Amino acid sequence: MLKTYSIRDSRIAEAPDGPIMVYVAPDEAERRFLVDSCRVDEHTLASALDPDELARLEFEPDHIALIFKRPRNYSGRDGAMFKVASCGVFLFRDRLIIVQAEELSLFEGKQFLRVTTLPEVLLKLIYRSIFHFLEHLRIINSISAELEQKINQAMENRHLINLFGLEKSLVYYVASINSNGTVIDKLKLNAGKIGFTAEEGEFLDDIIIENSQCNKQAEIYANILAGLMDARVSIVSNNLNVLIKTLNIITIGIMVPTLIVSIFSMNVKLPISEAHPMAFWAIMGMAGVALAIFMYFWWRKKW
Repeated sequence: MLKTYSIRDSRIAEAPDGPIMVYVAPDEAERRFLVDSCRVDEHTLASALDPDELARLEFEPDHIALIFKRPRNYSGRDGAMFKVASCGVFLFRDRLIIVQAEELSLFEGKQFLRVTTLPEVLLKLIYRSIFHFLEHLRIINSISAELEQKINQAMENRHLINLFGLEKSLVYYVASINSNGTVIDKLKLNAGKIGFTAEEGEFLDDIIIENSQCNKQAEIYANILAGLMDARVSIVSNNLNVLIKTLNIITIGIMVPTLIVSIFSMNVKLPISEAHPMAFWAIMGMAGVALAIFMYFWWRKKW
């Protein structure tokens, strides 16, 4: 699917035959057009649609090919898994081609309130992906705190599984942010070759700082989550031990009076079985006293 955009009044707006071309899951005909007419490398095009591809920057004779990583849109159906996607950007002198495997919001956010050139659009796409990562990191931290409380109160495996999913997601996020950082550094080294203006060069410096901070934050979250996993597993194990202990108290507490009542229920002649009118209540009282003695003994031993 193809959508075209143009820059109007320093904003990106959808327009027919605009210089910004966005391909979402291109079909075979669109791929052939990109490869044959636009001279996009077929391997690079396939890499732009591969979510496992690393970010990279390549210089072609008539354009620049850049692949960067960005988070996929998160929804409740994904559970605790946060995934990343690849996005391919091909910068020509007079047009910008963007290729992605699924439809992701590209030009939303305050980053695109003021845009003047196609190279600036490329930089702001990367800048927006950094803030997208930061937004997801805040969500991951919030979900992690919520799962901690649930694990402390319950012993359901699904909470631990969700926690493992968050840990796995953070590993992918750290790798993707690091990969983007390598591409951003390469953009900085080749700023003159690419043709960035002085203002765009300063903006690129800001991107480097923001990505570095994002990377550190992701690493901190990943290290904290990995370091506390053993402690949370121990908490679950301790909760299980407490539950088993409580069940043992209940079981033994029931067995003590049951033993006394069972003795007086045997089909043999026992004292007070016929002569005493309060035999039933006497037996029940003996069972209650036995239970009270047992509970006092348990309390004194602090079991």
